[in-house]
Amino acid sequence: MATLASWRFDFGHLYGSETFTKMKIESITLHHISMPLVSPFETSFGRETDRQCVIVEIRSEGLTGYGECVATRDPGYNYETAGTAIHILRDFVAPLILGQDLKDALDFQNRVSGIRGHQLAKAGVEMALWDLTGKREGKSLKQLFGGVRDKVEVGVSIGIQDSPQKLVETATEYVHQGYARVKIKIKPGRDVEDAQAVRNAFPNLRLQVDANSAYSMNDADRLKPLDDLNLLLIEQPLFEDDIWDHHKFQQKFKTPVCLDESIVSPRHARYAIEMNACKIINIKAGRLGGLSQAVMVHDLCLQHNMPVWCGGMLETGIGRASNLALASMPNFTLPGDVSASDRYYQRDITNERFTLNKDSTIDVPNSPGLGVTIDEDALKSYTLAKAVVN
Repeated sequence: MATLASWRFDFGHLYGSETFTKMKIESITLHHISMPLVSPFETSFGRETDRQCVIVEIRSEGLTGYGECVATRDPGYNYETAGTAIHILRDFVAPLILGQDLKDALDFQNRVSGIRGHQLAKAGVEMALWDLTGKREGKSLKQLFGGVRDKVEVGVSIGIQDSPQKLVETATEYVHQGYARVKIKIKPGRDVEDAQAVRNAFPNLRLQVDANSAYSMNDADRLKPLDDLNLLLIEQPLFEDDIWDHHKFQQKFKTPVCLDESIVSPRHARYAIEMNACKIINIKAGRLGGLSQAVMVHDLCLQHNMPVWCGGMLETGIGRASNLALASMPNFTLPGDVSASDRYYQRDITNERFTLNKDSTIDVPNSPGLGVTIDEDALKSYTLAKAVVN
């Protein structure tokens, strides 16, 4: 096995002995949408009652590919918003690929490498390119990625509730629906007591907590009681751009620390491994800048025996299909945040809806590309603004 210092990303397994057929990009349409949530979703950085995102539609030689940029209305999860994403996509990304013959996802990444950051925006375009590739090749994303599962284990993420009692009631509803893993959001003043309440109600539940960068090292001792609750992991307790203090935090806890916001590239995943900053990594293709980058992090972690799982960003059916394909890969050994469609939306923008199986799994799409089709009426009804670039 290569050492971390000499390790290089080997992306060839995505293509086998083949490469993508070049795709001439003819037009890009950006749909800025807002979809009402079934129930409000609150984290340490805010409360959402509806979810905004940008749907990317790319046309190439008679085919249409769809992607989802998961940037939402506010710069809470990171600095990107739906508005900044539209600006970057329309004014900077589109000119680099319109009218061009793209070879594959890495070709796209090379073309946009001069754009600093804006990972969520880039990932939305790359997802659409993967959808086009799968449709052109007659292969599902699962096949293109070398996925090994027809269904993947999933869990549910519960936002901060009005009280620990309300949290237990909400968790109970989801456990009764069949979810075998529950993640609860925490923040200062709503952490140990909330987690203890759920653990008391469900002694054997696979339970984890997510801080979304709400704490500092000064809070570590106060959070130590979490170590007694048999949690799967503590997700992103410290600052979103930190890796080193997470190393110090992990040393204080027997519960695995999982990094999310801190891992914005395969390079940052390498840093985290070298620093022993965590024992688990949450992979989100959007945060990393694309599915190709997510696969690279998966492969790096697999080589170094670090388990990964697929995080969620309240995706529509487009992003949900993408996450399921990604989570079918071998090293996704923990349940992902890829809940059933009706967890978030009464009406989705895809004709296909993802449902929870009795064993707390969801089936991976197996049709070409993302494996979903668009409900055009729903997409139109949720659209706030539309921009066509050609």
